[in-house]
Amino acid sequence: MLLQVASLDDPIKPNRLSNDQMNIQKYKLFVSTWNVGGIPPPDDLNLEEWLDTKTNSYDIYVLGFQEIVPLSARNILGPEKSRISMKWNSVIRATLNKSRSKTQRGQEYSKQGEKQKLYPVEQGTSKESITQEFQCIISKQMVGILVCVWVRGDLQRYIRHRCVSCTGCGIMGRLGNKGAVSVRFCLHETSFCFVCCHLASGGKEGDEMHRNSDAMDIFTRTSFPRCLSLDMPQKIQDHDQIILFGDLNYRISLPEAKTRILVEQKEWNILLEKDQLRGEVSEGRAFEGWNEGAIAFSPTYKYYPNSDTYYGFIQGKKGKKIRAPAWCDRILWHGKGLKQNQYDRCESRLSDHRPVRAIFTAKVEVPKTKNSLRSFFLSERFDQITSNIDCYQMETILTMEDPAYTSY
Repeated sequence: MLLQVASLDDPIKPNRLSNDQMNIQKYKLFVSTWNVGGIPPPDDLNLEEWLDTKTNSYDIYVLGFQEIVPLSARNILGPEKSRISMKWNSVIRATLNKSRSKTQRGQEYSKQGEKQKLYPVEQGTSKESITQEFQCIISKQMVGILVCVWVRGDLQRYIRHRCVSCTGCGIMGRLGNKGAVSVRFCLHETSFCFVCCHLASGGKEGDEMHRNSDAMDIFTRTSFPRCLSLDMPQKIQDHDQIILFGDLNYRISLPEAKTRILVEQKEWNILLEKDQLRGEVSEGRAFEGWNEGAIAFSPTYKYYPNSDTYYGFIQGKKGKKIRAPAWCDRILWHGKGLKQNQYDRCESRLSDHRPVRAIFTAKVEVPKTKNSLRSFFLSERFDQITSNIDCYQMETILTMEDPAYTSY
């Protein structure tokens, strides 16, 4: 029997479950951004402090990287070097799931860039330890930008409609050396969108307008494929909960020498008064209606790699640009049900940027019973699908995934 579905042009707008059919459940999100300056992860890289693995209380990790490869013409115009993104995912997986046996972790990536292999569960491994392991449900690279989403194993069954959208804003306004990789999914009945950005660089006055333009371009051009089975949002700002993060590249509008003095004195409030991002937001020229936590940490850019010293003019080395310290790496959020609990930086010295992270509590709508969910789908969302599809077939339709994303 042929399955009858509604036309893509059909203007059906399915209703949401009513409030009396919903419970609210809280989940803890870990979101972080890190410009790694084209440096691949060394074999001895320790990510435990950054990922806060000792706390072990997070449900979802969303990690965004910039410049996982150098932004050379070959990397911008040529094929993506997935080997590097796979190595980052390998290190992250090993860190998040450190409780597994060392033998099994070593088998998964015996060679740099080797694809993940499946191995039988070792005898004596508890079901609880398996379901609590973090799994990568989305991983997508665009030139130097990489986004990966890791969830507890027992949450995977509640996540549907994973999708990605890449928007290049770089050379000629289209190439991927700058821009954003956006990912979306639905957890229970709440839609999430995470936007990892790398906006236009430049420390001159007026360069902030290029960054504003990039951000507007990302909001305008980013679009997710239309989903027939659910009324899923297509645009970034139509999602229930949105987090935008990355190397936004906004600088401090003060003379370089004065900026350095104020940084040494830790005069954050004075510096933040001249922070370009906050200035553009207050003037209504960018990110109107978005939120950012209080900044009580040192500027995250620009350091000499493998040191705690901010980059500056080196006598005798001509041609080096003078880059004053700045809070280039930021995390913003929008939507109801998100509460930021923590906003700070970490002290990895791998690159010229420090990673920035934010911890959120997300309120998620969860159907109270399976019967209410079943009746909702059959009566409200699938009235044009033949009614003799059983629940198993229905769930199969609901969990079909768009092939646009890459997962590990």
